[in-house]
Order: sequence, then structure tokens, then C-alpha cells
Amino acid sequence: MPRGRRPGSPDTRAAILGAARERFAQQGFAGTSVRRVAADAGVDPALVHHYFGTKDDLFLAALEVRIDPREAVLPVIEGGPDGAGTRLMTLFVSVWDDPELRAPLLALVRGVVDPDGARLVRDGFLRLVLTPVGAGLGVDDPERRMALVASQLLGLVLARYVLEVEPVASMPGDRLAATYAPTLQHYLTGPLP
Repeated sequence: MPRGRRPGSPDTRAAILGAARERFAQQGFAGTSVRRVAADAGVDPALVHHYFGTKDDLFLAALEVRIDPREAVLPVIEGGPDGAGTRLMTLFVSVWDDPELRAPLLALVRGVVDPDGARLVRDGFLRLVLTPVGAGLGVDDPERRMALVASQLLGLVLARYVLEVEPVASMPGDRLAATYAPTLQHYLTGPLP
């Protein structure tokens, strides 16, 4: 019987992803280390880095999202604070209105009733999407502002894509973005109580 850690293969990649999903779900992003994922998968940590690069990359792969949110939000950030609410809302609606992207995102959101699923959504959405937007735009009080933005966006997901509340569910994407954008802009740059 062979001893030591398993060499790299497609099965190894799948084992790493399975271990990462479990670990991220149970302990969140901050509580998960590449070393622990590697140990759970029975591989050397170098293989985790070989297959996935950074811990952020591993997290995105474990979430099974088809776009890299770090790249998708760049135009929102590069445009500066003015109009950021419109750019963010337009991006958000375009991603969620794409049927190919929506299915895995809905599966992730529907998992929030489970504490592990909630941790994945919180870590994935806040840490990888909204926190970089707040930092890139240089907003003051970014933790509070981005939590307010998250509340609006997650509420929209629930109303439009999960519960299908009318007329929000069937509203054209551009009209929906125009409706929500001023609120996002206020959360990003307006005075807060």
C-alpha cells in the first residue's frame, strides 16, 4: 500500500475542492487555511496552490461561480465614487439576470438557511465583492456602508429571484437598476445618520 500524500490528478483536484467546500462552510474564510484544506484532502499544500493559486482563488472555485467577482467589479471601482451606485447596480442585475450565472448563485443563496451556507454567502459576497468596492472607492466608514449596500442587494435577490415578488420580478433590468441605484449611491457616498 502506498504511503504519503496523494500525487496530483483530476481526482486530487476534486478532493481538494470537496475539502475546501467543507472547511469554508464550517469555518468561514478567515477560519480556513490552505494547510488544513490540504490535510483534509490528503495532499501537500503545494498542490492546493498548484491547482488553485491563492486562498481567494480556492474560495471562488469552492463556490463554483462562473465569473471572478474581483474582475467584474473593476469598472465599478475605476469609475470613482460618482455614479458608483449605478455601475454597481447595473453589474449586479446583469449578473443575476444571466440564466447561466443565476442557477449556481441561487443554489448558494438558498443555502443561507443553514449556518454554514450563510457563512459562505457572507464571506463570498461581502469579502470578495463588496469590501473591495468600498476600499477601491475610498468610502468613509466602509464596513457600515458596504453592509448597507449588501442589505439592499441581498433583499433584491430575495424579492426578484427567490420569491419572485411582482412587479420587481418581471421589471426590465435597466429599469430595476435605475430604481435601486440612487439608494446604493446614498449608501456609498451620502450622509449616514
